[in-house]
Amino acid sequence: MSNAATPVDREAIAQVPNPLGMEGIEFIEYATSRPQALGQVLETMGFRPVARHRSREVLLYRQGSLNIIVNAHASGASHAQVLDEKPVIAAIALRVRDAAAAYRRALNLGAWAVPVNVQVMELNIPAVHGPGASRIYFVDRHKEFSIYDVDFTPIPTVDPHPPAIAGLHFFGIVQYIGNDRTEDWTDFYGELFGFAALPPEQRFGILPKGRILRSPCPPGVAFYLQLIEPEPTVLEVEDNERFQRLGLGTPDVLATVNELRARGVIFLESGRVHSEIKGALTQSQMGSVSFELVHDVRN
Repeated sequence: MSNAATPVDREAIAQVPNPLGMEGIEFIEYATSRPQALGQVLETMGFRPVARHRSREVLLYRQGSLNIIVNAHASGASHAQVLDEKPVIAAIALRVRDAAAAYRRALNLGAWAVPVNVQVMELNIPAVHGPGASRIYFVDRHKEFSIYDVDFTPIPTVDPHPPAIAGLHFFGIVQYIGNDRTEDWTDFYGELFGFAALPPEQRFGILPKGRILRSPCPPGVAFYLQLIEPEPTVLEVEDNERFQRLGLGTPDVLATVNELRARGVIFLESGRVHSEIKGALTQSQMGSVSFELVHDVRN
């Protein structure tokens, strides 16, 4: 033929739409009436307290790129309920290009606004309702000047940027949802944030149930949501949709397990759930806090 066809790259990866300019997770917030006990759990996992909130009973824990906020401020807890001894994942904060624009877009698409009680010398961080009574924040101050520079005071003599154990980083969040709610939540995260469902055969870690959604973030900061409905054989389940568990990525799961065990972390080891190359699961602490390790190599 005289006109050669344009060659096609069979392995080309389509660009995922990213309407909010998302660039990963800024922080995960736990709420509890026992912040010291949760702090001990986090420190065993390698986190260090690096800053205190200026006006609330809130601590910032960090390792590497991981930020976890422990909120024990009863009147301002994100879950808008009485603080419980059992910690709950009360909020996630998404890094976005423009927080105000992301907030307006979410509201226009049907998200519910969360009133924010901003005090003197505090930032107004816009948020919408997530599962249950949780919040999803939009943060655009996450580079040279961050939200912590305004709202938090560094703890003296503490390294503000402690290194991550074995390359730990945010991998994803497990969310428990109600019966027959998978499509509803898939649409919610897809329309508002640009998440896309992975093929059923694409799975990570050692607990591959439910549907996996991938964020539209660039490579290196992308993360996943795992939506899990109740077991169909269970007649009575808690009708309580919530963020259930945090997933941490690591390039070498078994080496990370060994390092964390040396620090006192206990992992589940049974016939069905046990540590292996693909992943591992820590034993639940304080009745609700566990971490899932997932094999994930980041550049």
